[in-house]
Amino acid sequence: MGNDSFRIERDSMGELQVPADALWGAQTQRAVQNFPISGRPLPRAFIRAVALVKACAAHANMSLGLLSAPVADAIVGASMDVADGKHDAQFPVDVFQTGSGTSTNMNANEVIAALASVRLADTSPGRAVHPNDEVNMSQSSNDVIPTAIHVSAALLWRDQLRPALQHLAATLRTKEAEVGAIVKTGRTHLMDAMPVTLGQELGAWRTQVEKGIERIAGVEPRLLQLAQGGTAVGTGINAHPDFSARFCLELSRATGLAFRPNSNLFEALATQDTAVELSGQLKTLAVSLMKIANDLRWMNSGPLAGL
Repeated sequence: MGNDSFRIERDSMGELQVPADALWGAQTQRAVQNFPISGRPLPRAFIRAVALVKACAAHANMSLGLLSAPVADAIVGASMDVADGKHDAQFPVDVFQTGSGTSTNMNANEVIAALASVRLADTSPGRAVHPNDEVNMSQSSNDVIPTAIHVSAALLWRDQLRPALQHLAATLRTKEAEVGAIVKTGRTHLMDAMPVTLGQELGAWRTQVEKGIERIAGVEPRLLQLAQGGTAVGTGINAHPDFSARFCLELSRATGLAFRPNSNLFEALATQDTAVELSGQLKTLAVSLMKIANDLRWMNSGPLAGL
């Protein structure tokens, strides 16, 4: 690539080349160079969640008198474009990166600042939106990333996984009614055991799915508690005392989910216990689905030369 394919960006560490058409800046470019590990970027759902955090933070900061309305509106508009998937190619940072997710947070700050600056040009020519001081106002990577983990998981659960499981359970219930009276051989370690009906077997599968829904739903109250507002270490330094509550109010309005500040922001920043809990319930669900699939595999074997 020729020199005209790049532009020069500067930060506290010096100068470096950034692709000329990239919306990101120096921090993102350094992360791309520092973490050439898997070639896998963060998932679309996670980038969407980070962008929603930025939009709702801007709304909260404006309502608290910390950010002017034109700048906040520009940030919100740019953030929502990112949330809608219009700029996915501008998030190249590898999923395997610094554990705090600083690189992805800065990637979002830089891209949204660039987009917001274009939006602001109509009313304030030459006025650039600052990625740290304005897009990242009242925030830190240490609360943005844990918040985005919770938000992305909560939205995927509500919009995709729960409806799919409810559909599966309803389908199994319908099939129970259709073929429930048919008697088949029950098996223990693949050997003939006592008779059971197809309705009894299908009912067992349906109950597995329904209990999987219950287990994941049981995590939801903790999933809706967010770290946002803890900033760097949980003290909320550099954020308005009311920012956390105001942010959760804005995010709840934007998503329709009842998000609220974690009761202990230090715990919210220092641990990922809720994410681990959810992961465990997802693994339980995966085992249930694999068990159902294996039951079907055995039932489908034969019928002349097999089981």
